[in-house]
Amino acid sequence: MAAQTASDSTDVFYKHLRLSELTVTGVTGQTRLRDMAAPVSVVTARELRAASGTNIVDALSHQPGVAQITTGAGISKPVIRGLGYNRVLVVNDGVRQEGQQWGDEHGLEVDAQGVSTAEILKGPASLMYGSDAMAGVLILHSAPVPSEGEMSGRVSTEYQTNSGLFDYSLSFAGNQKGMVWRVRFSDKMAHEYKSPTDGYVPGTQMHERAGGLLLGLSRDWGHSHLRWDVYHLTPSMAEGERDPITGRLTHDYTLKTYSKQLPFQQVKHYKATWDNALNLGPGQLKAVLAYQQNRRQEFEDNANEPELFFKLHSATYDLRYQFTAQQSQFAMGIGGMYQHSQNLAEESLIPAYRLFDIGGYATAQTDVNRWTVSGGVRLDNRHIRHYGDYAGLTGSVGTVFHATEDMNIRLNVARGFRAPNMSELGSDGVHEGTLRYEIGNANLKAEYSWQADLGFDYHGRYVETQLSLFLNRIENYIFAHRVAQIVDPDYRTFVYAQGDALLKGFEATVDFHPVHQLHFGNTFSMVDARQMHQPAASRYLPMTPAPRWTSDLKYEITHDGSVLNNTYVAVGLECYLAQHHCYRADDTETPTPSYTIFNASAGTDLQVHGRKIAEVYLSAQNLFNRAYQNHLSRLKYTDVNVLTGRQGICNPGRNISMKVVVPFAL
Repeated sequence: MAAQTASDSTDVFYKHLRLSELTVTGVTGQTRLRDMAAPVSVVTARELRAASGTNIVDALSHQPGVAQITTGAGISKPVIRGLGYNRVLVVNDGVRQEGQQWGDEHGLEVDAQGVSTAEILKGPASLMYGSDAMAGVLILHSAPVPSEGEMSGRVSTEYQTNSGLFDYSLSFAGNQKGMVWRVRFSDKMAHEYKSPTDGYVPGTQMHERAGGLLLGLSRDWGHSHLRWDVYHLTPSMAEGERDPITGRLTHDYTLKTYSKQLPFQQVKHYKATWDNALNLGPGQLKAVLAYQQNRRQEFEDNANEPELFFKLHSATYDLRYQFTAQQSQFAMGIGGMYQHSQNLAEESLIPAYRLFDIGGYATAQTDVNRWTVSGGVRLDNRHIRHYGDYAGLTGSVGTVFHATEDMNIRLNVARGFRAPNMSELGSDGVHEGTLRYEIGNANLKAEYSWQADLGFDYHGRYVETQLSLFLNRIENYIFAHRVAQIVDPDYRTFVYAQGDALLKGFEATVDFHPVHQLHFGNTFSMVDARQMHQPAASRYLPMTPAPRWTSDLKYEITHDGSVLNNTYVAVGLECYLAQHHCYRADDTETPTPSYTIFNASAGTDLQVHGRKIAEVYLSAQNLFNRAYQNHLSRLKYTDVNVLTGRQGICNPGRNISMKVVVPFAL
């Protein structure tokens, strides 16, 4: 069930009035945000609609403690507190999203237009989700099922100037006597993005098309829903090759084209879900079964014949019973997955494999006076054919002390577990999208972690503040690093290794609202990620985001206008400090200088006779067209420009976005 907020129905923008009312998907069912011992961020439907990005991870990456690994403008991978790849689990409508998430340039196969709200769980969440949730979980929800007798829909469209991105989405849903349905279609296309230093960057165009269908019953006894989701993405691959004399990016086609150009990928993701809930006595029995098929093809020299073709079948299951007794909530269940991967082209990067895992867990949460106490245990076993078994005993215990109605203190300790993936175990080949040759390590052990979180939050009339500190000790941390060995002279060689790691950091948020309409919000996030007992060159873990400070000044103009309603204007900045803590051995990574980009936005509802007919949003990112490279950009390591001496390609320059959302009801 989606997280609900007061603002979802009333569109009120006064953020400080609804924080205590937010409900999230806790490990024992629906839980108030103020009762969660582990740190959680919630992004509401209105905030997602107002956001401008090229994909769902892009829209969420501005949250404290969240970053993204990017390859061009259209492919993003989530990073939570310095950990990414298979350490971040994505749960979409109750099902863990399974694709080729081990690849640097493999984005998230989820339609952003189909996401209504999002929750970001920071820290080990293996208790509820098993392996791969060591860093945290992105929980994505579709819009709630319409109320009885309601039929409504939404049409939206957006245009972005930098890459010429144009998208549109249509959705329609209804509920007649408990028979529910929803249908959705989205389409998005973009040409190459424009960098302040290189102009239009060849190989960064993309085309995305997605759809979804929901059919089912929602009655007093519970619900039974069938969902079908289809996602197609065709991104070209930027290789960053330059003319050795002029330093210009080379290409063999006319720029600013929406058509795919070699080399490119073709990604298709299909998902069928059977979601059931049965009300039994004081609780609810939930059963979710899903099948996903992920097809990824890479075309290098021939647009009709792929050099690489991965086909991944995933069947997931989750059965749980959650119930309430007096002041306590309990849950118990089993869940797991079966996977079968195939290589259907001449080349292969990882061997075909079969995987099966299963886990069982039990959790509890109770209120004692001004304390909320929660915890649980879980046992997992993952079997990968020809590679063996990986078992993990995990758990967590935490408490929230409600010092006052507006002040909470949180403490949580959790044990995390992650089995190595097949890319880490068995890769052996050229990875075109990351411009490197990868070599796996069949002797890798499973990762285990202990993380402690300490948090404080205060929600007053004139100020809101939150502070979350964490310390994360990981045994057998797996990472890829460059070696001097040359397997293919055209590519850098990377191998997988592991060691013990220690990550520590914090997120801090302060929002001043001296008057009802004015908000001055500031956040600061940082993580220090080190490999223990190593010399200086290999001391810091690869792909660690730079410390980030964001600041936004927002003025809410109207909330009760006759024509314009919920109108606001905002200006802000994102300041990324220099990142010198990088893995320098064998030139695996290079430092990244600091930079600051400025943004502006505005939005309003249009009303006729008190009825909302449209939402309109206007935003500008990188307002002053600053040339910069994010430390987590994969294009940072492409060819050197011989004229400027700068390696790689800069991130996109100035981008102005215009979005219109039109709701309707029958």
